[in-house]
Amino acid sequence: EFSNTPLDKIEILLSSKYHEVRHFGLLFLVDGFLKGSEDEREKIFNIYLRNTKHINNWDLVDCSAHHIVGGFLDHKDKNVLYTLASSKSMWERRITIVSTLHYIKQNKFEHTIKIAKTLLNDHEDLIHKAVGWMLREVGKRDKDKLKEFLNTHHNKIPRVTLRYAIERFSKDERRYYLNL
Repeated sequence: EFSNTPLDKIEILLSSKYHEVRHFGLLFLVDGFLKGSEDEREKIFNIYLRNTKHINNWDLVDCSAHHIVGGFLDHKDKNVLYTLASSKSMWERRITIVSTLHYIKQNKFEHTIKIAKTLLNDHEDLIHKAVGWMLREVGKRDKDKLKEFLNTHHNKIPRVTLRYAIERFSKDERRYYLNL
């Protein structure tokens, strides 16, 4: 019924004081992005970046970032990801790492690994969890790549990140990494 809602009206939803309304707006943007032309995708990407201050909960980021940010930047320069990775906003930092899920699904891990390294010293638990989640997703597709990262950075990886990253390992492998 509302699938033809104009983007300017959807953008209004993103600034609602109600979480559920913002979530609804983001789902509209994701749907529009996935179905849209390149021009529409660019407009949605720009709306998304203009409204990151309203994308301020883990579920809002996780349902949208990889589709919109990751999807839009797929064959484009990725500098935006690295700018967001150094943002003061925890949500923008989460957006950047979760955006890399788009590339992970294509078995492209370079940006996930680089951004994960950047975020290892982050002080926010929600960033540790997101980094661990993305590393685990890398490991589902290339366990050696994940082990290489863990072996190289084991002394800097926050415990939460490590636990998320090794969740699918065998009991002995988990014990090994937890005791490094």
